[in-house]
Amino acid sequence: MNVVVVSGIWPPDVGGPAVHAPALAGHLAGRGHGVEVVTTADRPPAPRPYRVHRIARTLPAGLRHLAAAIAVARAARRADVVYATGMVRRAALGTALARRPLVVKLVADEAYERARRRGRFHGTLEEFQERRPGARSRVLRATRTWALARAQAVICPSAYLREIALGWGLDPERVSVVPNAAPAVPELPDRAELRAELGLDGPTLAFAGRLTAQKSLDVALASLVEVPEVALAILGDGPELTALEACAAELGLGGRVRFLGAGTRDDVLRVFRAADAALVASSWENFPHTVVEALAVGTPVIATAVGGVPEVVEDGINGLLVPPGNAATLGTAVARLVREPGLRERLAEAAAPSVAALAEGPLLARIEAILEEAARR
Repeated sequence: MNVVVVSGIWPPDVGGPAVHAPALAGHLAGRGHGVEVVTTADRPPAPRPYRVHRIARTLPAGLRHLAAAIAVARAARRADVVYATGMVRRAALGTALARRPLVVKLVADEAYERARRRGRFHGTLEEFQERRPGARSRVLRATRTWALARAQAVICPSAYLREIALGWGLDPERVSVVPNAAPAVPELPDRAELRAELGLDGPTLAFAGRLTAQKSLDVALASLVEVPEVALAILGDGPELTALEACAAELGLGGRVRFLGAGTRDDVLRVFRAADAALVASSWENFPHTVVEALAVGTPVIATAVGGVPEVVEDGINGLLVPPGNAATLGTAVARLVREPGLRERLAEAAAPSVAALAEGPLLARIEAILEEAARR
């Protein structure tokens, strides 16, 4: 089987698709399948044992989108099936031109995310589905649904997102749930050694990911004001970096907040292993990779109960859940973790076993089987 993998981001970019796409491509190549990748990137990606077609992000948006659709179409003509975990509309157009089947990993409602990012909507994803859309949202919704309806199969990482997608009129028989995988944890130094290496002293939380408005790190920073013994290590880069640095200074957090810059997935695992807990303050989410990464290395998670997060984080079992957008409530959870005797240790003990069923190999094999079935149709 020859497969084209389409992703809007690719290492060294940070984010879920930049983790998942190369993991799946490597799995497929290792199983003897032919693999090509179409992605956008600022610079040529590092060499891989398969071909990676790069669309330069310096192109104007319209040209970039057209170039991506053409690249998908050209690669698809050499393939049996196309798998898109990003650039879904462009992948749908490219596969239509090439007359090849499409499988989509749905990670979000793009219409909702754009409305949130641009300040046109402030409610929940569920509320957005009931909202009467403006002209721009109508176009986004219509093209989104056209692209997904064209797919032979749609994979959702969470049951939560599957229910949202079914509300768009998709065929339930074609929409399945395959959770994001927990990483295969490399051999790591012990926690004390990692803390010394990273310069962590005292109770420390960790965040890893792209610094965007969705992650609500301003709320996370505000939650630390009333818990002066706790520090926060932030691994990642993104458009909110400058604003977050200013926010930390304005809140008087000083050296308690450390911005570590961008890093590899191994860096993510190391910083989570060293931390007392991972902190996820997102306003909206699907099924964030960082949650399973933290749990896999034995670190509990303090998270907002949004999207599919409660499907993997159980309050009081392997982490603590709070409502989104409330710094005081989040701060109370942080204080509880570090001040309640034995709590952190109990949550940490349950962390890794709670994601044991999400091992990467079997989940990638499930996607491989879906691709093979789509290719046969």
